[in-house]
Amino acid sequence: MGMVGGGKDAFIGAIHRLAANMDGLIEVKCGALSINPEIALASGEALFLPKERTYLTYEEMITKEAQLPADERIDFVTIVTPNFAHFAPAMMALENGFNVVIEKPITFSLEEAKLLEQKLKETGLTLCLTHTYSGYPMVKQAKAMVREGKLGKIRKVWVEYPQGWLSRLSEREGNAQAAWRTDPKKSGKSSVMGDIGTHAAHLAEYITGAKITHICAELNTLVEGRVMDDDGAVLLKFDNGAKGVLMASQVAAGEENALKIRVYGEHGGVEWFQHDPNTLIVKWLDQPTQILRAGANYGAHLSSFATHNCRTPGGHPEGYLEAFANIYRNFALTLSAKIDGTTPTPEMLDFPGVEDGIRGMAFIDNVVLSAGSDQKWTAHKI
Repeated sequence: MGMVGGGKDAFIGAIHRLAANMDGLIEVKCGALSINPEIALASGEALFLPKERTYLTYEEMITKEAQLPADERIDFVTIVTPNFAHFAPAMMALENGFNVVIEKPITFSLEEAKLLEQKLKETGLTLCLTHTYSGYPMVKQAKAMVREGKLGKIRKVWVEYPQGWLSRLSEREGNAQAAWRTDPKKSGKSSVMGDIGTHAAHLAEYITGAKITHICAELNTLVEGRVMDDDGAVLLKFDNGAKGVLMASQVAAGEENALKIRVYGEHGGVEWFQHDPNTLIVKWLDQPTQILRAGANYGAHLSSFATHNCRTPGGHPEGYLEAFANIYRNFALTLSAKIDGTTPTPEMLDFPGVEDGIRGMAFIDNVVLSAGSDQKWTAHKI
């Protein structure tokens, strides 16, 4: 792969590289790692990249890589820049025949996301969106149980993502991550919903297999002096008749990344909490609660989608990096199958793509629209 962004002064770039490398299927071969030439060169050196494949701009990287022989050039481009700098390198990569992995949200606007979708249809290339939490084995187990009808008709979804890291005006205290995420010119229409609300909405749709059709939203700016929202709540309606509640906050002081989802059907419900990701609690209407655990030795009790993404025997913790790696592995296995002319399995194809990205951008737009409207419900338009 070739990486755009993610130099040594960035957080998420290292996460992507660790995840991509975990299974030995992917190697970083080149990069345009920073808009600062000194950082770009130093980052390339730190990653042992050849000087001739340490580029100063993504345009240079994509152009020169496209000119290399097929057995030497990269297979895909990973984009780990801030939101406003997603679309241009992604589009250029697709135009030059490269598959794409991209950080969420997929683009700065819904219009840009739709343009990427059109280009993917034209080229037949593959795009992966790193909605990390769908990579956890027990999230996939929850999805399988819903899909197989074990919980009955789904009626209710509660999903919450509280953080506390923006409880102070950190963007004016030298925190670079806070600065761009709370800048509408760089993050988009919403800070809290663009950054973490989209994760919650994606998780709700991923597990239930249902699509959000209507929303009723409130957005708040609770830290004085901040120019963007840092807190919000959304009532949800799904196309299967289920109702939901979504809460996202970056000012829940003391919280870390406390993502949690509960899904209830006619016969029972499931509960998953990111702080204990190897556990899925299954609650039944007429029998005792079950606790399911992730682990490669629990194959008889878990779905093939869960076990495909389990790496170690039960009791060996697998967390955020492994979930991230599962997305990269499934993407890499899918690309390898396409290159070899074989058909990827459903388990390989189980990673977020451009449709998830479009739905995420539409979610942000419609939450902002609903929050600013006197009308109670807003149609979730795509």
